[in-house]
Amino acid sequence: MLKKILSYGAIAGIIVGLPMFLMTVSLKGHPPAPWGMVIGYTTMLVALSTVFIAVKRHRDAELGGVIKFWPAFGLGLGISIVAGILYVLTWEAAQAVSGIDFAGDYSRELIEAQKAKGIGGAELARFTAEMEAFRTNYANPLWRLPMTFAEIFPVGILVSLVSAALLRNSRFLPARR
Repeated sequence: MLKKILSYGAIAGIIVGLPMFLMTVSLKGHPPAPWGMVIGYTTMLVALSTVFIAVKRHRDAELGGVIKFWPAFGLGLGISIVAGILYVLTWEAAQAVSGIDFAGDYSRELIEAQKAKGIGGAELARFTAEMEAFRTNYANPLWRLPMTFAEIFPVGILVSLVSAALLRNSRFLPARR
C-alpha cells in the first residue's frame, strides 16, 4: 500500500508541480490575474485524479472488485499528502529559482486594489497593517510551508471523499474480466 501511495502521490505531485514551477519561473510569479487561480486549481484536480485511478486499480486488481469506504479514503489521503508535500517543495524551489517576492508583490497588489476601490484613511491603514503582518508571517517557513500545503490538501480531501464514495460501490465502473 505504501508503494502505491508513494508512486501515485509522486505522479500527482509532478503533474501539479511542473506547470506551477514553469509558470512561476517564466512569468516571474505574475500569472494573468484572473487565470492564476483557475489554472492552479484545475491543475490540482487533474493531478489528484490519480487518487481515483489508484483506488480503482487497487479495488479491481488486489481486492477482487470490492473496497470499503475507509480503506479507499485512506489510500486517497495518503496520495494527497505525498502530492501536497511535493507541491510545497516545488513552490519553494520556484520561489528560489525565480527570486520572486511573492508576499511583497501580493500585498502590494491587494493594497492597490483597495485604493482603486476608493478605500482610504483608517480602513486602508488597517488593511495595510494586515498585509504587512502577512508579509512578516510569510517570511517564516514554519508559517509559509503549512499555508502552501493548505492550498492543495483540501482539494485532495474532496477528491478522496468522492473517489471513496463512488468506488465503494462495486457496480460503479466494475472491474473488467
